[in-house]
Amino acid sequence: MSAPFEALTPDFVLTAVEASGLFCDGRLLTLNSYENRVYQVGIEDSVPLIAKFYRPGRWSDEAILEEHAFLAELAEAEIPAVPAIAIDGRTLHQYQGFRIALFPRRGGRAPELDDPAVLGWLGRFLGRIHAIGAQKPFVHRPDLTIQNFGEAPRDELLKSPFLPPELRDTWLSVVNQALDGVRRCFDRAGALPSIRLHGDVHSGNVLWTDAGPHFVDFDDARNGPAIQDLWMLLSGDAQAMARQFDHVLEGYEQFADFNPASLHLVEALRTLRLIHYAGWIAKRWIDPAFPAAFGWFDTPRYWQDMILALREQVALMDESPLARQF
Repeated sequence: MSAPFEALTPDFVLTAVEASGLFCDGRLLTLNSYENRVYQVGIEDSVPLIAKFYRPGRWSDEAILEEHAFLAELAEAEIPAVPAIAIDGRTLHQYQGFRIALFPRRGGRAPELDDPAVLGWLGRFLGRIHAIGAQKPFVHRPDLTIQNFGEAPRDELLKSPFLPPELRDTWLSVVNQALDGVRRCFDRAGALPSIRLHGDVHSGNVLWTDAGPHFVDFDDARNGPAIQDLWMLLSGDAQAMARQFDHVLEGYEQFADFNPASLHLVEALRTLRLIHYAGWIAKRWIDPAFPAAFGWFDTPRYWQDMILALREQVALMDESPLARQF
């Protein structure tokens, strides 16, 4: 099986962008991205654009267009997300089997997540994003569920060649304990609204300027509980996370309601991310970028560390440390 992006030579990328009706000036810079391929492309007599080549087979056209439509809604509401550029009324372009979208270039730096003012600012904009996201659900994009973020990657990893045989039974036992803990957390949280989310709000997907933040890379946008877009802003021990979350909520609740019951999901979602992340790397291993970037993945040390991390999560989920602070 061939690697999914092996056709993307510099000439191919420039030709694909020009097929949308633009004229490139030959400048091309590869940007950091693993799931897709993203380039800064120089445009004649204009500013550079960002060209995103979607991973073949990951999303349907309809799901990609839902991402673009969500971005357009946010931009129309003057929320600092970066919408896809429409050319001849289309935001999704095709070239020799690749789906491509073009975006304005937006610079910035990583946010200082230890600054209360920054956390409050991010909370305000996430509240505004969620107020829009709550107006209607995605139809063609999936929900964040225990099955697709925990059970499915567990089952795929069991079929993969990466699990060391001597750790397989221990790993499976710990993963199943962790998933039982996740289910208990979801039970404690009860029924929560499912809204359209960014889905992956880590510091690399928030660019900060003197004018404030803007949010990039909505590729993982999906339906789910609002807390999914909030918990990744938190770090440290329970008290540190509680202080940080207080600043986030101070901004967030100016624009959206927050259900305290969703705090039961913080460690559950962290646990699902650990399992899903391992499944994601295994699934993408045929892409040469993955062995190059994640060479530690097929070593026993990684799986030993994952077992330890999941055991810690089992204890944290039972304790609900963040919820205890409120």
